[in-house]
Amino acid sequence: MEREFEEKIVQINRVSKKTKGGNKIGFSVVVVVGDRKGKVGVGLGKAVDVSSSIRKGVEVAKKHMLSVPIVQGTIPLSILIKRGAAKVLLKPAPPGSGVIAGGAVRSVVEAAGIHNISSKVLGTKNQASNVYATLEALMRISELYKREKK
Repeated sequence: MEREFEEKIVQINRVSKKTKGGNKIGFSVVVVVGDRKGKVGVGLGKAVDVSSSIRKGVEVAKKHMLSVPIVQGTIPLSILIKRGAAKVLLKPAPPGSGVIAGGAVRSVVEAAGIHNISSKVLGTKNQASNVYATLEALMRISELYKREKK
């Protein structure tokens, strides 16, 4: 059975809260889901155990999918985006150069199905912030590309 979407876990956080009866421990997971054909989504799942939080993150990511324009295996234009503390620079790359990206950006770009791209993460090392900034950049690229094609 072939799965429709590929799931990649970017970050797992163990969170605890002090309560009257003791500590409440939970997990938050950032998951990237994509079909490698131009659709990608990111979800944050929170639960008491890791498997439930992964499942919730995948559900959220599938609900909030976005389609990315891919032209000859790369993105059509370059973009620098700032979202919170994260700054992400995405540039189209010539065929054969591969995915030149850090861990957080790489997971989003590979899930989207982009084969040639050059990127740089500036600002923060927080992987969740970088993933959301990358998704924002891809969303802006698709908006600009649709406007340009009209």
